[in-house]
Amino acid sequence: MSSEKWGKAIFLLLSLFCSDASGAFVGINIGSHSTSLPAAEDVVAILKAHQFTHVRLFDADRRMLNALANTGIEVMVGVANEEVLGIGESPSVAATWINKNVGSYLPATNITAIAVGSEVLSTIPHVASVLVPAMSYLHRALVASNLNFQVKISSPQSMDVISRSFPPSTATFNSTWNSTIYQFLQFLKNTGSFYMLNVYPYYGYVSGDGIFPIEYALFQQLSPTKQIVDPNTVFPYTSMFDAMVDAAYYSMGALNFSGIPIIVTESGWPWLGGVNEPDATVENAETYNNNLIRRVLNNTGPPGQPSLPVSTYIYELFNEDKRRGPISEKNWGMFYTNGTAVYTLSLTSLDTGNSSSRVFCIAKHGADLKSLEAGLDWACGQGKANCLAIQVGRPCYEPDTLQNHASFAYNDYYHRTKSSGGTCDFGGTAMITSVDPSHGACVFTGSLRSDMSGISTPFSAFGPVSTESARGTTLQVPEVAVLIPVILVMFQIFSRSI
Repeated sequence: MSSEKWGKAIFLLLSLFCSDASGAFVGINIGSHSTSLPAAEDVVAILKAHQFTHVRLFDADRRMLNALANTGIEVMVGVANEEVLGIGESPSVAATWINKNVGSYLPATNITAIAVGSEVLSTIPHVASVLVPAMSYLHRALVASNLNFQVKISSPQSMDVISRSFPPSTATFNSTWNSTIYQFLQFLKNTGSFYMLNVYPYYGYVSGDGIFPIEYALFQQLSPTKQIVDPNTVFPYTSMFDAMVDAAYYSMGALNFSGIPIIVTESGWPWLGGVNEPDATVENAETYNNNLIRRVLNNTGPPGQPSLPVSTYIYELFNEDKRRGPISEKNWGMFYTNGTAVYTLSLTSLDTGNSSSRVFCIAKHGADLKSLEAGLDWACGQGKANCLAIQVGRPCYEPDTLQNHASFAYNDYYHRTKSSGGTCDFGGTAMITSVDPSHGACVFTGSLRSDMSGISTPFSAFGPVSTESARGTTLQVPEVAVLIPVILVMFQIFSRSI
C-alpha cells in the first residue's frame, strides 16, 4: 500500500469517526479583494496565533491551500462565482476542478467543505439554473475520488432569498426561486450537507428605519419595553441573528424540509463608514463580534431549533479595500495586515477551565413558593430550558423540592441565554452564586464536572429530549477508547482492499 493511499485511508477513517466530535465553532473568512494581503504563511501564522480552527477561502488560492497544509485547520474552499456557470454545464470541468483544487491538497490540507459561489441566486440570477447541476457534478467528482465522506458541498445564500424574515415562523423563500430552492434543499438532504447562510444584522438594522433597537442587532440585553416576540410561536428573540437563522429554518420547513443544519458562512459588523453610515463604528464592531463569539460558543440553536448549534464564520480577517460600494463595505476586517487587532477580541469567550470564574443561577432560599412555581413553569415552558433531568427517575429529580427543581431549570435557562441577553432574575426569585450546585449524579449546566465527565449533561436541547439525543454530539473519552481498536481493524481491512 503506497504512502499516499495509506494517508488517504487514515484521513477518511478519522473523518468518519471525528466529524461530529465537537460543538459549534467560530471560523473566519479570508477575502482576496485587498491590495496588500500578507504572505500566505503570515496569514496562517495569524490564524494559529489566535487559535482559529476553521477558515473559509472565497476561491481555491494555491498559496493559501499550501500554507494551510499540516496545520489541522479545517478549510472551506470556494468556487468563485465566475466559475459556477462552466462547472454547471460540464461534468468534466467539475471533475478537473475537484482534482486540481481539492484532491491534490488532501490529506495534508484539511479541506472539509466546498462553497459553490457566493450568494449566487441574489447576485448572479442568470446562473441560478445551473447552480444545483454544478453542485451535483462536483459531488459526483468527489464520489469518484472517494472524498465525499469528508468534503461536503453547499452554496452560501443571503437573506434576500427569503421574502419576509420576520416573524420567523411565517418566513418563506422568495417564490421566484421555488424550483431552484427545492432542488437545492433536496441535494443538501441527499448528501448530508448543510445550508450555508450569510447573516448580517448590520444590514437588517440600518435598513429597518428604526423598527428594531440597535441592542437587538448587537446581542445586547433588551429593556422590558423592547422585547421581540414572534406572535405565532410566542418565542422570545433576544437577537436579530437568531431571528434570521430561525427564518431560514422556517423557510425550509415551509417546503417540507427538516433536518438540514445551518452553518452561518458570513456574519460581522463594519468598523468604519462614511458620513451617512453612523452605525459602522469600532465600538459597535467590537460589541457585535465579541457577542457573536459568545453566542456561537454557547453551543445552542435559535428558539425554533434549540438543539442545533450555529457554527459561524466571522466576516472577515482583513479589510478589503478593493471592494466596491460605500466606505463600510471595505472595513469589516478584525485584524490589520500586520496581525494586530483592530479592536479587542475575546476569541475564547466561554470559560472552559477555571472553576472559580464559573457562576450559576439558582433559586433564592426563602423565595415565595408560588413565585418559584411560576418561575419553574416559565423556564421549562416558554423559556425552553431543558428540564428532562428533573423528571421522575432522572439524576436531578432528588431532592424532590421546588427549590431544587427551580434551581436546575433557572440555571439551564441562564447558561443557554446569557450570551444573548438572558438574565438570572425570574421575578426576584433567583440569584447568582459561584458555588457549584451539582450533587451526586446531578450535574448542573456550566459545571466543571460537565466538561470532564463521560456522563452527558442536559446541554443538547432546550426542551424534552430522548435519552439518546440528550447525549449530545461531543465524543467522550470512553467512546474514543472504544473507537481506537475499531479504527485499527478498519485500517487492516482497508489496506487489504487497496
